[in-house]
Amino acid sequence: MSHYQLDPVRTDREQWLKQYYFIRAAFSVAWVIAAFAVGASSPVIAGALLVLYPSWDAAANFVDGLRSGGLTQNRTQALNVVVSLATTVAVLVALQMSMNLVLGVFGAWAILSGLLQLGTAIRRWKSFGAQWAMVLSGGQSALAGGFFIFQATTPMSPTIADVAGYAAVGAVYFLVSAVWLTVSAWRQRARRAQLG
Repeated sequence: MSHYQLDPVRTDREQWLKQYYFIRAAFSVAWVIAAFAVGASSPVIAGALLVLYPSWDAAANFVDGLRSGGLTQNRTQALNVVVSLATTVAVLVALQMSMNLVLGVFGAWAILSGLLQLGTAIRRWKSFGAQWAMVLSGGQSALAGGFFIFQATTPMSPTIADVAGYAAVGAVYFLVSAVWLTVSAWRQRARRAQLG
């Protein structure tokens, strides 16, 4: 039996990551549904959802950082908290101006938060499973951010649906990571049962 299987701290953190990824996937799915169901027809609700998204990301990274050894050990997440909080304020301001500016803010945020998520996943790669999906998610986020910024400069007025598509892809990555960790845990328990 490996040291990895016997390490209670690592096992506890992997269990937390599994729950964390499921929660993030569920939130993103709920947000996307709300964006299409009511946000598309109500500017007020759309604005509230657009403010909620980065503020939720800040809270999620804050809690994950604390549960994963503290923010001092998880500097990419600590930075992500700051970036997401700043984005929340920027979205509030941009909503008073234009949706193009809002999309530009989301683009900058997607690039920064995606790169920070990529950094977090790379740091966790040796210790935890399913980080390949988080690496892909971080890279995709950064690419999507560049597209958002480009789209924000065009004459076409964006809507919350543009951001909802990005959130839906993020939900898939979180769900894949959660399922991957769940299956890995089942396999580990099966091996332990066979050995003992």
